[in-house]
Amino acid sequence: MTRVRVDAERCVGSGSCEALAPDMFEVGDDGIVEILQPLDGAAARALAADAVQVCPTRALSLVD
Repeated sequence: MTRVRVDAERCVGSGSCEALAPDMFEVGDDGIVEILQPLDGAAARALAADAVQVCPTRALSLVD
């Protein structure tokens, strides 16, 4: 199953992923993005892939 991985050392809390997919991502009080739901279905995986691409610090990645 594909999932989103967050590299907490790279994440600066820019919110790009949250702006793109607010039901999937949320920047926590600590400034690190949190994954709100698993990738369920092709649409969710495509949205997560878009979030990976827009992350300015490359803190997000998709892993199997």
